[in-house]
Amino acid sequence: MLETVRYLIGSAGASGFGSKSTSEEVTERDLRSITAIITGATSGIGEETARVLAKRGARLVIPARSLKAAEETKARISAESPWAEIHVLRLDLSSLASVRSFVSDFESLHLPLNLLINNAGKFSHEHAITEEGIEMTFATNYLGHYLLTKLLLNKMAETARVTGVQGRIVNVSSSIHTWFSGDTLRYLHLITRKRSEYDATRAYALSKLANVLHTKELAERLKRMEANVTVNCVHPGIVRTRLTRDRDGFITDLVFFLASKLLKTITQAAATTCYVATHHRLEGVSGKYFADCNEASPSKAGSSPTEAARLWLASEAMTSGPVPRICFGSESF
Repeated sequence: MLETVRYLIGSAGASGFGSKSTSEEVTERDLRSITAIITGATSGIGEETARVLAKRGARLVIPARSLKAAEETKARISAESPWAEIHVLRLDLSSLASVRSFVSDFESLHLPLNLLINNAGKFSHEHAITEEGIEMTFATNYLGHYLLTKLLLNKMAETARVTGVQGRIVNVSSSIHTWFSGDTLRYLHLITRKRSEYDATRAYALSKLANVLHTKELAERLKRMEANVTVNCVHPGIVRTRLTRDRDGFITDLVFFLASKLLKTITQAAATTCYVATHHRLEGVSGKYFADCNEASPSKAGSSPTEAARLWLASEAMTSGPVPRICFGSESF
């Protein structure tokens, strides 16, 4: 109850910020030396994050399925920050081939990379499978970002070594990850092969839990690599964005109206991402979960090092060959 009251009134936590803090308020750092890739930056929280980082001087790379949408975003940001350097590249996170192509295109720009914000998200109300045979929500929200991060990691570590500026990876998750219970990989196998009734919300919760587990395992691996790069994940809060674009209508409108007192504005929703990506207090902090610009606790499943390592191994199998395999225990599918 106390936490709900603090959320509603925007009471500041240990960081000095809270649920009512805005993206500009928490982003005070001069970012002119920073190059950032932000997925899902053509609308909503991603676009607001890109706008604020550009305003602070960061060089941006905006990946998008629609180059037209990305160019329109670039124009809006440039109108406010005409000095901003913004590159637009094609990327479809549901396609592993597209992820590899994007990384190749990015490397051809010969730019450094200080900041990777894995923000893009999808809520598929209907069951769908990617070209590589993976359930669409899991592939877009998690697996594509897993591969993207893996392929960009050496560039980030090299940039940090050469510049002395710590690299940061931010995974945008959701408190909805706490809604998932059960065996993550077995459920992924079931919905990928459509051997159980498709529950869109549970599939989304699975993908958001995967973001949390990815953060935990990657933080451990970065520590062992002695790379000057951190990774954290965030819950942006409840906000209506284009994430619900597959199911607009009376029911959706009614739900958001009834929950309106809990909703954040876009500038408030982007604050935690901007805080974790840029604030000096987060120097050296890695493997943590943040909400309302303060460290918070993920679910019990999201805190499990065993589950994090298990998902990592399965992700390696799903991204390393022409035919993805979903593995758990001694079984693979």
